[in-house]
This record gives sequence, structure tokens and C-alpha cells, in this order.
Amino acid sequence: MKDPIKNFWKLKIENVKEALESNNFEVFIADNSADASKIVLENIIPALDIKSISWGGSMTFINTGLYDNLKNQKNFKVLDIHDKFLSNDEKTEMRRAALLTDLFITGTNAVTEDGYLVNLDMVGNRVGALTFGPKNVLVLTGRNKIVPDIEFAMERIKNYVAPANAMRLDMKTPCIKTGECSECKSSARICNTWTITQKSFPKKRTKIVLINEDLGL
Repeated sequence: MKDPIKNFWKLKIENVKEALESNNFEVFIADNSADASKIVLENIIPALDIKSISWGGSMTFINTGLYDNLKNQKNFKVLDIHDKFLSNDEKTEMRRAALLTDLFITGTNAVTEDGYLVNLDMVGNRVGALTFGPKNVLVLTGRNKIVPDIEFAMERIKNYVAPANAMRLDMKTPCIKTGECSECKSSARICNTWTITQKSFPKKRTKIVLINEDLGL
């Protein structure tokens, strides 16, 4: 077989797609980042006829090139929380406004094999949007986020994703020195709000693009 790793993940992704769809998510499969970007720009967004768009913090969103493509779009209102010229107060207000957009784009910390999304957030805008607010939510996720179950997802998030993200963001938390969670009381703590999304409500409100590449943390 030419590419056994790619083919292994192709089979697993197809099974996860089936599980997610049984939980009322709308699911797309992309071979790579470029394919994911094409699916979003040519299929998902045109079908929604959106008038406003925003996003949460997501390395995968950046890696696909979608951020660079969408941030200067003129066909709809763009609320860009990554705008480096925003003050902290302006960013907070924009995060609030983003919860009323037609489309909110984000990543996920984990996808379980039985079709659940598991996330842990610092500010809460990302998990807030997943739960309620935007008319549609688009989740971009690499194959490395697929885990067996919720317990495995939470362990991975607390002792890999969160410390690695704290290091990436140069946060002043104990985990950047130890590499593991100590349930700190730091004001810079990024582990504040858990969400487990078992089903999309309404049906197909949450769209997921499963990408056959390792992306993000």
C-alpha cells in the first residue's frame, strides 16, 4: 500500500463521520488543509448565504489559510477577533458580538470516536458559540484530535493540549514549566470552562470538517 498511514486515518475518519452524523452534526471529509479550505469556501459558506462571520482562537483555522482568505472579505460583515490593533476591551466586545453572527468558525480540542466534541476554554467565547448564539458553527479539526472516548479526551486536553497552549501563548502558569496540569489558581489559567457537545441542535447547525492531517494541538 502506497500510504498506509493516510489510509489508516481515512478509515477511522469515515467511522467518526458516521458517528457524528448520527448525533445530528453535518460532516465533511478533507484530504488535507487545502482541500478543507476549498470545501469551506466553495460548498459550506455559499450554501449558508451568510451576512456576518467571526471565529475563535484556532491554530487549525489559521493553518488551513482560511483566516487569511476570510478576514478581508467584502461579501459579509467580518468580526476579526485576531485583529492586533484591537484593545482588550474592544476584543471583549467583539467576542460578545460574534455570538450573534451567521457563522462562527472554531476548532475543537477533541473529537471522540462515538461522535462527541470535547473542549476546555479560558475566556468562554469559543465554547459559548458552540453551545448557543451563532446561527451556524463550523468546526475544523485535524485527525490528531480524534480520541477513543470522553475520559481519554479530558486527560489529553488537561495534560497535553492545555500546557502546550499555555506555552504557545506564553502564559504565566505552572504547567509551562512542568508540562502537566496542577489545577493551578493562576489568574492566567486557561482551563476554565468544559463543554461536551453530544449532539448538534438544531440538526446540522454545527458543521464539522474532518481533515486527514495532523493540525493544531
